[in-house]
Amino acid sequence: MDAFTAGLLQRIKATESDLTKARETGDDFLAEVEQAELEDLHRLAAEHGVEVGALHA
Repeated sequence: MDAFTAGLLQRIKATESDLTKARETGDDFLAEVEQAELEDLHRLAAEHGVEVGALHA
């Protein structure tokens, strides 16, 4: 795995964690920000052929 892919997958994992925390604490604004970031990261992964499903296996 190259550095780009590893970094992207790590960012996705961290953003998912941050999104979960925002939802658990009831911070709706932060949850929206994290959700938008997660969508951008997934789009970037798709554009570069990075398989994200492996994170959830």
